[in-house]
Amino acid sequence: MSEELNHSRRRFFGLAAVAVAAAEFGLPAMAAAAQPKASASTLPAVKAGSHTSFDALKQIHAGVLDIGYAEAGPANGPVVLLLHGWPYDIYSFVDVAPLLAGAGYRVIIPYLRGYGTTRFLSKETPRNGQQAALAADMIALLDALKIEKVVVAGYDWGGRTANIMAALWPERCKAMVSVSGYLIGSQEINRKPLPPKAELAWWYQFYFATERGRLGYQENRHDFAKLIWKTASPQWAFDDATYDRSAAAFDNPDHVDIVIHNYRWRLGLAEGEAKFDAYEQKLAAGPVISIPTITMEGDANGAPHPEPSAYRGKFSGKYEHRTITGGIGHNLPQEAPQAFAQAVIDVDRF
Repeated sequence: MSEELNHSRRRFFGLAAVAVAAAEFGLPAMAAAAQPKASASTLPAVKAGSHTSFDALKQIHAGVLDIGYAEAGPANGPVVLLLHGWPYDIYSFVDVAPLLAGAGYRVIIPYLRGYGTTRFLSKETPRNGQQAALAADMIALLDALKIEKVVVAGYDWGGRTANIMAALWPERCKAMVSVSGYLIGSQEINRKPLPPKAELAWWYQFYFATERGRLGYQENRHDFAKLIWKTASPQWAFDDATYDRSAAAFDNPDHVDIVIHNYRWRLGLAEGEAKFDAYEQKLAAGPVISIPTITMEGDANGAPHPEPSAYRGKFSGKYEHRTITGGIGHNLPQEAPQAFAQAVIDVDRF
C-alpha cells in the first residue's frame, strides 16, 4: 500500500458485511470549530442560478493529485465537503456554497480526478476511475488540509464517493447527504443483466465499453455531456452560459481516460489498482452506513437511480429521506440549492 493511502489508523471498523443492495447495478484534530450561526429555519431563499462564480479557487497537493477546489465560509467553521458528479463539476454547488458559508460553515468543493484544475502529479500514475480511488482522493484531500472530520454531501459520482467515505472512514465523516441514496457498487452485481428498460437507461455505459465510444466521447464530449444534462434533468431549463461554465471542466487532459475507465471498471472490463483491492472487497459486501444521513431525490430525475425503498436498510444511524418536488432532476444541488443546503444543515444537527 502506498504511503498516501496508508491511513491505517482510520481503517474500516466494525461494519458487518451484508448482502449487496439490489438497487445499484493521523492528523491532529482541528481547534474547536465555530458553531453555525444560522438555525435550520432561517436559511434564506435563493433562486437557482443566482450565483455564477466562487470567491476563492485554490490548489493543493493531496495524495497522487494536485487538487483544485473552491472554498467559502469562515476558516474556523465546521467543514462541509461537497462532491460533484459526471458530467458536471463544482458549479453544481455555486448557489449552495454561499448559503452554507452564511450559516457559518467552511465549504470545500473539489474537482474530482479528471475534472477542472485537478491534475495528477506524475504521468506514471494510472488514470484510474474506480470508485475506491475517488474516495481515497478525498481522504488524502482532508489530510492535506489538516481537516479531521466533515459533513460530506454529494450526488452521482460524488454521492457514491460520499457513501464510500462514510462506509470505510466513518470517523472522518460527521454526517452525510446523499442524492439517490446508496450508490456503492459491486463488479459482481454489475455483471448480472437488468430488465431491458433499465439496461436502456445505461446506454452510455455500453457505448463507453467500445473504442468507438471512447473516440466519440473524446471528439464530442461537449455535446455528449450536454445531452446527458438534458436527459438526466428533463425539466431543468439551464442556459448555455450555465452549461459552458461547467463544460470547461471536461477539457482536463485526463477527463476522457477517467470517465472511460470508471464505466469500464464497473462492468469488469478494465482492471483497477491492486492497492485498492482490500477496499473494493469491503465495498462489494454492501457495508451498512452508520453515520447520520439524509438521502434525497428529485421528482424528475431522468438518470438511472434506485427507489428509496431499495436502500433504506443500508443506513443504520439517524436517517431521513426527502423527495424534492417541482421538476427537480439529477443535478439536485444546482437545481434546488436551498433544499440541498437545508439538508446539509439539518443532518449536521441530527
